[in-house]
Amino acid sequence: MMSFIHSIMKIYVGNSFGLLATFFLFSGCSEYKKDKGQTAETEAPAPIEQAILTDTSSFYYIDFSRYRANDAELPIGVFDSGTGGLTVLDALVRFDDYNNESRTAGKDGKPDFSKERFIYLADQANMPYGNYHSEQKSALLVEHIIKDVHFLLADRYYPNASSTHPAGTKQQVKAIVIACNTATAYGKENIEAFIRRTGIGIPVIGVIDAGARGALDAFAPDESGSVGVFATVGTIASNGYENTLMRIKEERGYTGNVQVFNQGGHGVAEAVDEEPDFIDHQANAPRDNYRGPALDNPSYRIVKALMDVYGFDFNDQHMLCDGKSAMDCNILQLNSTENYVRYHLVSLLERMRKQKDAQPMKALLLGCTHYPYLTREIRQVLGELYDFQRDGAHVYRHLLHKDIHIIDPAENVAQELHMYLADNAMFNPSGNMADSEFFISVPNMHNPNVKTDQQGRFTYEYKYGRTAGEIQEYVKVVPFDEANISGETVERMQAAIPETFRLIKALRSEAPSGR
Repeated sequence: MMSFIHSIMKIYVGNSFGLLATFFLFSGCSEYKKDKGQTAETEAPAPIEQAILTDTSSFYYIDFSRYRANDAELPIGVFDSGTGGLTVLDALVRFDDYNNESRTAGKDGKPDFSKERFIYLADQANMPYGNYHSEQKSALLVEHIIKDVHFLLADRYYPNASSTHPAGTKQQVKAIVIACNTATAYGKENIEAFIRRTGIGIPVIGVIDAGARGALDAFAPDESGSVGVFATVGTIASNGYENTLMRIKEERGYTGNVQVFNQGGHGVAEAVDEEPDFIDHQANAPRDNYRGPALDNPSYRIVKALMDVYGFDFNDQHMLCDGKSAMDCNILQLNSTENYVRYHLVSLLERMRKQKDAQPMKALLLGCTHYPYLTREIRQVLGELYDFQRDGAHVYRHLLHKDIHIIDPAENVAQELHMYLADNAMFNPSGNMADSEFFISVPNMHNPNVKTDQQGRFTYEYKYGRTAGEIQEYVKVVPFDEANISGETVERMQAAIPETFRLIKALRSEAPSGR
């Protein structure tokens, strides 16, 4: 897994440290297409929702008549497809825009959510969410998302991966934050409709609107320019950010020519989470199971004519090649997160360069919670592209502001959560952030249908070959520990999101000393 960098955006953009608009899909046994005028509210409940709401014999059943939704002492639920969403949680943990006594605007040196407890879920077993759309499994993705919400609303978890029975000791939640761009784009409306069906009335906060507002804040009302959206392939396909940017631009009455250029970061989140189909630190030659950008990948092709622009790092097997030099390669595979960043930012700039009226990029919106971990690399590559020359001429400078605003929507999510708690008198009067809990999904090896690889992860074919509507426990949700979080990830969490890392009691003893 890779680095955890929060708007590490305010070190990352001043410090370093996302969620989206909405795209409507529904679950069942196949991919769904809506009739005109149909919404998540009018669609019949999906099988997973029916199991949660009505099937008293199901593992997923919850008796919502007993749910204490108005209890201010309940924790706040946060979920993501993996550990990337910890950057969003870190924004909440560090947020200090208000006086904690009066709730009026103004920092007081105390985190505004210091008395709130958080329950964080990383659906690591089913990630990356961004690939479900391209595999035509969007309904399955929505089902995973509803299961994530189910976990936050339920009172059970498994003590460890080998446990055969869940423990009934987890608290339910009073609010849900979707710390995942793809989950917000494809599932937020479905979650909201499901919450209405439960009757508990708790809020669901996502990040697309937050990110769009943050990007447009970089522009004066009459200023022209472009916003780059760097997100997963699935998020880009949803048009969530682009549609929301244009909607908010119109709502604000902005008159400038604000353009949007999208780049689907195929393989970036997977590289951050060390998915073996995209990155393998042990490899020293091209691999048969590689799925990232390549010379022969028609959708994400590495262009040899742009090798001087990419500036790939070939040291330490960060690129895998079957030749003696880059230009001799017939097979070329990315094998580091930085090289994934280089490939995709060059691809984005090339797309802009080929559009005659492209406005210079003023803001780059990181539409995936994993990407803030890479803010340092993103800034470095943007700087190199700003200065890149051929034959004495700058190739991309006319397309880039010198100091691009890198936008992580998490700070705006914190604002929205604070507003809800303040307006509804739901701040915890006596809680302690140090009592927060962290959970992760692992393959359920007691389910005979589950298929895993040598590393104990779902095989790619099994992960994306499942069908929505077949209600079963594919995963177990267990607490974070050294068995399910890699040492490299622990090290990066400690360096990049130290405030949140201090809350993860199970990992602190595993952290390298002196760091």
